[in-house]
Amino acid sequence: MATLAHAPSRPAAPPRPSDPAGPSGPVRHLGPNWYATVMGTAIVANAGAALPLAAPGLRTAYQLVWALSGLLLVTLLAARTVHWLRHTDQARRHLLDPAVAPFYGCLSMALLAVGGGTLTVGRDVIGGPAALATDAVLWSLGTLVGVAGAAAIPYLMVTRHRIEPGSATPVWLLPLVAPMVSAALGPGLLPHLPAGQARQAMLLGCYALFGMSLLATLLVLPLVMSRLIHHGPLPLALTPTLFLVLGPLGQSTTATGNLADVAPGVVDAPTAHAMGAFAVLYGIPVTGFALLWLALATALVVRAVRNGMPFAMTWWGFTFPLGTCVTGAAGLARHTGLTAFTWLAVALYALLVAAVAVAAARTASGLVHGRLLTPVPPAR
Repeated sequence: MATLAHAPSRPAAPPRPSDPAGPSGPVRHLGPNWYATVMGTAIVANAGAALPLAAPGLRTAYQLVWALSGLLLVTLLAARTVHWLRHTDQARRHLLDPAVAPFYGCLSMALLAVGGGTLTVGRDVIGGPAALATDAVLWSLGTLVGVAGAAAIPYLMVTRHRIEPGSATPVWLLPLVAPMVSAALGPGLLPHLPAGQARQAMLLGCYALFGMSLLATLLVLPLVMSRLIHHGPLPLALTPTLFLVLGPLGQSTTATGNLADVAPGVVDAPTAHAMGAFAVLYGIPVTGFALLWLALATALVVRAVRNGMPFAMTWWGFTFPLGTCVTGAAGLARHTGLTAFTWLAVALYALLVAAVAVAAARTASGLVHGRLLTPVPPAR
């Protein structure tokens, strides 16, 4: 893959005297990609709650996973705040690096995923009013950050980054899919709004977020496919990011289903009926393409493993996108009544749990041995 370079910028400022760790502090190389651990953990609880499974202990397991995702979110927010305050030079470099900057979309999705899980799973632990307030804050903040990132990161790519032809990767999708997560989780808040204009504005606003993300994704996907066809497979460490393409596919299917669920009584009956039909007519073809992409991505990952693909934080790319396909398939099962979609959701959920278990175990091992918070050479 062609090396990604960024436009020259001002020389990095020296470490602040108040930084006791100096240039090699423990959070200096803690990038925004670490929010993927929050997303991947939270989606296990959120996707599990969407499944029609009632085995004993499942609800408790979802609650434990949700609590862990919340703890991870708080820890990373604190660590990233320290990163920006004490290692401002490195933070600027991240924004000016086209290989790193798109990962800022993960912050928005981490906030949204934990917020959505709080309302669907965490309410059993902290109570309905507290869960609603938490989700309202996290959804609002996550949506603002997501929309800002969806505009700011492409702006930086156009004005500050120098990107070689044929260097597109699925990582470019990260800031663009964040508004789609807002569209998918916003319907959970809609019934708690005052009837009338407030609910209608939320419903249509979520459709606007859906369109914002969908059309931007449609601009980038051809670039990714063109890069694969004309320049061959991604570098080994980046191969797991192929699964990121599943994110906008599964999340958009989830969004149309969730929006159709809350449309009756918010808009007139014909419009609500059309939204329900759209959820099926859009979701089924997109799910078909998602399964095709899953097969292609899996084949390329198997090839990369055979060639010695090392563990990297990109392995978390296996997790959240799979979870969105679970929720998308579960939504299609609700709207069509077909048990085939339920079985598909359950099968994908099993893959999700396995992926999260492997990524979490390897991440924990990497942290213990000090391999993950050191600078990584660019992939070639």
